[in-house]
Amino acid sequence: MGPVTGIAIYLTIWWTALFCILPLGARSHHEMGIDLKDGGDPGAPVNPNLKRKFFTTTWVSAIIFALFWLTIQFHWVTLPQLPANY
Repeated sequence: MGPVTGIAIYLTIWWTALFCILPLGARSHHEMGIDLKDGGDPGAPVNPNLKRKFFTTTWVSAIIFALFWLTIQFHWVTLPQLPANY
């Protein structure tokens, strides 16, 4: 696996992990009982903690990518072992 392929795979894993981590711990205005008088969305999170979620996404993605890289590097799974759907 070349460096460009590795970066592309890592970014794909990172983006997917971000959408898995974003809803964790988010509390909406409606859930908190806060009335929005200015017409805001009641489903919007009160405190999204984006910086913390980006850091969490980065280390989770690094672990997943490391497992993927080890699988490819040590040939634990090769293309002939993958099932073909004909």
